[in-house]
Amino acid sequence: MTIRLVELTGQDAHAWLEPALTIYVTAMNYPRGTEVHRAGLWREHIGRPGWRAVGAVATVPSAQLDSPLMATRRLARPVAVADNEILVGIAYGYRGARDQWWNQQLRIGLRQSGRSDTDIDAITEDYFELTELHVHPSVQGQGLGQWLLDRLLAGRSESKVLLSTPEIPAEDNRAWALYRRLGFTDVLRHFTFTGDPRPFAFLGRALPLHPDNPTDHRRSAWPR
Repeated sequence: MTIRLVELTGQDAHAWLEPALTIYVTAMNYPRGTEVHRAGLWREHIGRPGWRAVGAVATVPSAQLDSPLMATRRLARPVAVADNEILVGIAYGYRGARDQWWNQQLRIGLRQSGRSDTDIDAITEDYFELTELHVHPSVQGQGLGQWLLDRLLAGRSESKVLLSTPEIPAEDNRAWALYRRLGFTDVLRHFTFTGDPRPFAFLGRALPLHPDNPTDHRRSAWPR
């Protein structure tokens, strides 16, 4: 299976949004139908300042596309360059801002944990929110998550990246292993979002992701 990364645009969302939501639901083990409710939110995110998305595209034998589950990940042109290409990974995010719900939830959690207003402002300003990063189970364990993240965060102007991820006992899953390997540290743990009973962790790290990259001379410190 040949896999390539592509920049996804809002203009071409008709070609990739449905396959991306299928991967999201599958990777997160959500019930079918969840993608219908999430589609509007993802479309709204596309219009936010600094939005960027990267997709992982695989070429598969045409016969495999007869499978209904495979067909839901089939890409249309102009994202696809051939008729037998499917989406196998998606990553997107945008520049965080105080008027965004996720930012407000983080600020509430930090305040409840006893952080000062100065600390809260330092953490919740000038950041890129990694909103979604998902790899289809059929290709997990091959480094595709890091490949997507490297491309998504390359050249960002923000000083740091923040994300939230479900709490997992002993941090024992691939997502946690990836974030820890890339140097993400705790910002806030065991937070419950409004409307979701699951505990989440906020993680973050300074940008650039690879500060030794000679093409990126910007360096910043992670606020603690």
